[in-house]
Amino acid sequence: MQPKLGIIAGGGDLPAVLIQACRTTQRPCHVLALEGHADRAVIDPSVTQDWVRLGAAGRALELLHGAQVQEVVFAGHVQRPTLRELRPDLRATRFLAKGLLNGGDDKLLTSIVRELEEREGLRVIGPDDVLDGLLGPEGTLTRNGPSAEDWQDIERGREVVRILGAADVGQAVVVQQGIILGVEAAEGTDGLIRRCAALQHEGRRSILVKLSKPEQEKRVDLPTIGLNTVRECSTAGLSGIVFEAGATLLLGQGQMIEAADESDLFLQGISLGNS
Repeated sequence: MQPKLGIIAGGGDLPAVLIQACRTTQRPCHVLALEGHADRAVIDPSVTQDWVRLGAAGRALELLHGAQVQEVVFAGHVQRPTLRELRPDLRATRFLAKGLLNGGDDKLLTSIVRELEEREGLRVIGPDDVLDGLLGPEGTLTRNGPSAEDWQDIERGREVVRILGAADVGQAVVVQQGIILGVEAAEGTDGLIRRCAALQHEGRRSILVKLSKPEQEKRVDLPTIGLNTVRECSTAGLSGIVFEAGATLLLGQGQMIEAADESDLFLQGISLGNS
């Protein structure tokens, strides 16, 4: 029998996708849903589950061990809170005393993984370890692909995202005709797209470029694109979405491609090699 999986659920559809995968493979699982982040409509009520606030680290660990979880997977986005909003319990306070809230997300998540594995004896795995075919492939997925001019914008966006990633800032930018309209910040990718909608100018349409960070903890924070991202790009008037092949989670790839074709958007996977 496969090890029991603890699904630490944030926002979005990924928790539901993982729950369904466990059901299909008859893998035992338990959901630890984060209050204020996970969507109750997404979490199947028939699955054993606990709900806990983000700052209650001690309680969360008690629940995971009580459910006899052996492996954990992080699923869904979590809006980074302020210290006041977090209201950390004693265990969380000791962890955060290392100054981790003062750094970027990758530093924080890497430390969380280390804490879970080295102190709690839990093995952290990535969503792609549970789901086959979830990582986006290289190449053009849609009916139309980038033009020669689009590739110039893609290269420009790639350069900027890699600089941001090296500084542990964000994973995405929107670029139009060589101009960076916006970079991903605390509002997330969808917020970035909406913010840049009003900043576009006439001519060739803008492109969303989303890549993993150079030193990213890939088990817990891989770039994720889903149907809602495609819809946001369509509404904002973008021409395409570029993602890192083999390092980006595509949720509902078939639906994404269909929606992108209907909106005359391209979906393009690129390989970064050793750059």
